[in-house]
Amino acid sequence: MAFATAWAPQQKGIVLDGFAGPGGWSEGIRRWLGLHDVGLEWDEAACATRRAAGHLTVRVDVSCFVLAPLVGRVWGLIMSPPCTKLSAAGTGIGRRFLSLLADGIRRMMRGEDCREEVRSVIYPVALEQQQARNARRREVNRWTAEQVEQAARDDAFVTSLMLEPARFLHALIGQREGGRGQALEWVAFEQVPSAEPLWQVYAHELRRLGWSVVVGVLNVADFGGGQDRPRAVLIASSVRQAVLPEKTHGEQWGDDLFGGVMLPRVTMAQALGWGYTQRPAPTVTGGGTATGGAEPFGNGSRRAMQAAMSDPRHWAWKRPAPTVSGTVGHVGGKQAMGHLNLEPEEGAVLQTFPRTYPFQGNKGQRSRQIGDAVPPLLAAHVVSAASGIPVRARLTTAA
Repeated sequence: MAFATAWAPQQKGIVLDGFAGPGGWSEGIRRWLGLHDVGLEWDEAACATRRAAGHLTVRVDVSCFVLAPLVGRVWGLIMSPPCTKLSAAGTGIGRRFLSLLADGIRRMMRGEDCREEVRSVIYPVALEQQQARNARRREVNRWTAEQVEQAARDDAFVTSLMLEPARFLHALIGQREGGRGQALEWVAFEQVPSAEPLWQVYAHELRRLGWSVVVGVLNVADFGGGQDRPRAVLIASSVRQAVLPEKTHGEQWGDDLFGGVMLPRVTMAQALGWGYTQRPAPTVTGGGTATGGAEPFGNGSRRAMQAAMSDPRHWAWKRPAPTVSGTVGHVGGKQAMGHLNLEPEEGAVLQTFPRTYPFQGNKGQRSRQIGDAVPPLLAAHVVSAASGIPVRARLTTAA
């Protein structure tokens, strides 16, 4: 894979990427902004992917990362805490503790480390939830008591990771002795839409410290990605007015009254490069054809037409793909009454990674990395809005 070196904006200090994953933020800001980050990540396969892609990585449990050596050296902070405890695809236990997490954020932003206290409140509920889930399993598949307890501890720990951005902010903003060193200048956070109330808490705390902050829900489909993936973002700056990035694509597209141009959304088929010959024709049996025939609206024809048009390959030509998850091959899912059996690399393209991005690990590990990643194209637009560095056209293509 080739990367552009023709231009690079002035990078005033370290861009620190917590929960860096396989490199969604890293790839986006390198490819479209000319920036480089230092990524913090624990997962072994994701770290291997980042290394193969050339992204600087520290393998570490973010909750144990010591920030003191970096105080006064970080210019921009990126954080995407794990979303599985807040998303519909995960356990959802985090949504039951939004108030607890909100209070924890406020306390952490004031230097009070309450993470263990928060985990101790979540654990009993998580244990009850895991025990109920285990009871519904077939006896041969049931976990041991120790496995159930460990799963509950994991649920409590991962949910509490929503407090980590507050720990980082408190250290990087409030612990520069005498104001010496590089001041933290911008922040970009991302999570599933259900995390938006917590981003609002962070926004309130940053405004208390004199920062400009904006919170909203952005969709990579509105920036040229071939996937419908809404995400709650927080953009903050200590030196400029924070604004959400302007959409470049939309369902209502064309020139506007002020001379701007809105491009049409990229469909799933376009993103994947499916040629017209791969577009299936709706064949109909049982009393007619899709274009008329002896019985165009007979029961048999209607059922056959519905079945044909429910094929995900038909709607893939009309709109972006549904949200890519860790089960990449099931893109389509219930929305399309079926799935497309995509390869992980095709899911990566829908996430706006280059086709040759070197995801490492077995198929399941690669799929999980892809489903959990921030779309690089969306990342670039968010960091552009936070840092003030304009998004450039694609500088290079995957070799």
